[in-house]
Amino acid sequence: MKLLSVILIFVAAVSCTIDKKLPEVVPIEKMQAIYDEVKTPYKYGLIMVPDSNKYKMDCPTIFRKDEKWVMTYIVFDGRGYETWLAESENLLNWETQGKIMQFSDTTDWDANQKAGYPSLIDYNWGESPVINQFNEKYWMSYFGGNSRGYEKGLLSISMAFTNENPATMHEWQRVEKPVLTSRDADARWYDNSTMYKSFVIEDKERLTGHQFVMYYNARGDSINPDRGAERISMAVSDDMVNWKRFGNQPVVNHHKGISGDAVIQKIDDVYVMFFFRANWPDGKTVVYNSFYASYDLVNWTQWQGAHLIEPSEPFDNLFAHKAYVIKHDGVVYHFYNAVDKLGNRGIALATSKDLSKSTVEFKSKKESGIK
Repeated sequence: MKLLSVILIFVAAVSCTIDKKLPEVVPIEKMQAIYDEVKTPYKYGLIMVPDSNKYKMDCPTIFRKDEKWVMTYIVFDGRGYETWLAESENLLNWETQGKIMQFSDTTDWDANQKAGYPSLIDYNWGESPVINQFNEKYWMSYFGGNSRGYEKGLLSISMAFTNENPATMHEWQRVEKPVLTSRDADARWYDNSTMYKSFVIEDKERLTGHQFVMYYNARGDSINPDRGAERISMAVSDDMVNWKRFGNQPVVNHHKGISGDAVIQKIDDVYVMFFFRANWPDGKTVVYNSFYASYDLVNWTQWQGAHLIEPSEPFDNLFAHKAYVIKHDGVVYHFYNAVDKLGNRGIALATSKDLSKSTVEFKSKKESGIK
């Protein structure tokens, strides 16, 4: 009888596991509901404007800390990328605080590029996007390199951390070497050229079998790596320092152009990946923000309907891309990168409700009235 009981318990456990297998495709009705929830048809306008056209702002990341809103973003000044900090009381008016990862006057592998993206931000839709700790540290993934210029040379991904308040001005510490590089022995065909932005979340349900998941941009190709497309791929970790690639294929792949800059939110039982797409068919520029959805963080279904953000205004008439989307007090805020046809690059905002639309063109902060 005891043996029979054990067998029955085992069969029940296996049956339960099979029953809990998550679907790999999100149905179209659910995709439509997600679109209706996250769409932001009202372009509020530029909220972060460079002091001069020498500087190019990029890639906002938003979190909540100590009753205030915090934005990190990266700035290219001709030499490379550095990571900056800004804060706000209302998500609309932002004040720059300064740099939190700067150039190194050394021969370090990342001396001239430090483009950072805070990690472990709470992703439950509509809740406060607080930034969480692991091992009593706050974490930030970043891509670095020692070549000067706009995304020049070999770029690799590493981690930075701080024991201090991440909403305050101070230089973050960095681990000594890259955690992922296209020169790794286990580099895949899709990331064997160079790497770009990354975004790290906690896999609270251990859907991947690991505590942390990184979605990262990488370029590669099985024949000619330097001419490959840029795609979104996965890596996993249990300690935020040692990372390994997950699977043998990218999770988002359009085969040409760029598919990049994943940011994850969870709406009910579905994970939503905001991303941007850039392509140049027949010499035309096509750039926009859209989304994928997934039940398991691994298999992703693409939204095939209207784009969330695309060029339409004087300040974003070249590129409107690179999303960071949150919901607060019933309003969806879609922060994105705005580039005009003169090459000016700043950070703009679109919302789900009309909060007094502004279509100002790129000017100095003083001239535009934007703080």
